[in-house]
Amino acid sequence: MGKRRVVITGMGAITPLGSTVDEYWEGLVSGRSGVGPLTQFDTTQYDTKIAGECRNFDPTRWIEAKACKRIDRFAQFALAGAIDAVRDSGIDLGAMDLFRVGVIIGSGIGGIFELQTQYLRLIQKGPSKISAFTIPKLMVNAGSGNIAIHFGTRGPSSAVATACASASNAMADALACIRRGDADVLITGGSEAAVIEISVGAFNAMHALSTRNDDPLHASRPFDRDRDGFIISEGAGVLIFEEYEHARKRSARIYAEVLGAGLSTDGGHITQPDETGTGPAFAMKRCIQDAGLNPEQIDYINAHGTSTVLGDIAETQAIKLALGSAAAKIPVSSTKSATGHLLGASGGIELIACVKAIQNGVLPPTINLENPDPACDLDYVPNQAREVKVRRVMSNSFGFGGHNACLIIGQI
Repeated sequence: MGKRRVVITGMGAITPLGSTVDEYWEGLVSGRSGVGPLTQFDTTQYDTKIAGECRNFDPTRWIEAKACKRIDRFAQFALAGAIDAVRDSGIDLGAMDLFRVGVIIGSGIGGIFELQTQYLRLIQKGPSKISAFTIPKLMVNAGSGNIAIHFGTRGPSSAVATACASASNAMADALACIRRGDADVLITGGSEAAVIEISVGAFNAMHALSTRNDDPLHASRPFDRDRDGFIISEGAGVLIFEEYEHARKRSARIYAEVLGAGLSTDGGHITQPDETGTGPAFAMKRCIQDAGLNPEQIDYINAHGTSTVLGDIAETQAIKLALGSAAAKIPVSSTKSATGHLLGASGGIELIACVKAIQNGVLPPTINLENPDPACDLDYVPNQAREVKVRRVMSNSFGFGGHNACLIIGQI
């Protein structure tokens, strides 16, 4: 028996560009930046004073106010994205065998807001003042767990934590889960809410974040020679992966087919990318092979493209290694130029961008690409969206620890 086919039938996005898929996509194709002054805490003592915040996010649009108090912000994002994705899919979960519905959500950090809050209470007021909800709020699997509880799902459920590759690793797991017959529907993607003091301070200590504080709209500039680090952002991207025949039988609207996934590890430095690009290149090659394609059949690559000096060069090298002579002909863009870097949630919102590119025949641009780095010499779709026929798309996600995850989706 051949592999069971997997399709995408629903999407939900909470991003710095807006809290719906349409708002997010409109922001990308119009070249709008979601980066601005950081408002969630006093940045006086911080080198970085800008971020990609979900400023208009009100969790009570999706979740009862009482329940919101028991769920960390990252899990609120995940649950909101899942509710929208399920609604978008038109699926009636109540009519399904819920043991055939699973949840796999990635997060690089999980409930760090709650961890910081309760640690301060411990120091200031003592252990008796620590909230009883601390552990359920901070654990990385709180995203998956709260989604499963909300919908009553009983199938495979897990959380993936591979830093900035978390969402893509989660979706690769979801693809494999449906292919091998363990479930018919997976709610999958990623969520992150780490725009807080400890995270910004820690990334500043690593000199990883941009300090272009006087010009936040232009601070995220992947592949540009003047880039100086990534922009920390927050949000969630959640998708419904569904077995093709299951979707067809219920006359579902199918956005795209998930054709393949590829994974690898650099096995080198804990934070710095492999300068040769061999690790990510292997993941891309494996993904193309799993999809049954050759490099020339890829129409667009949504790059990891974080706007770090070493990372953008390494990814450029990896794309060349993986795709050979085809690399020069394939448009590549980084939507992080508009959203900033959502860490473990990035792969989720970026796969949604790939779906929309196929649906609309439009490539989102790499904004702020004003002075191209000579070491980054591919077609990065600079500054303006581009109308082209898009049939098959690759999405790249790479994380600290050397984790590499790639996905290919295609028109159906």
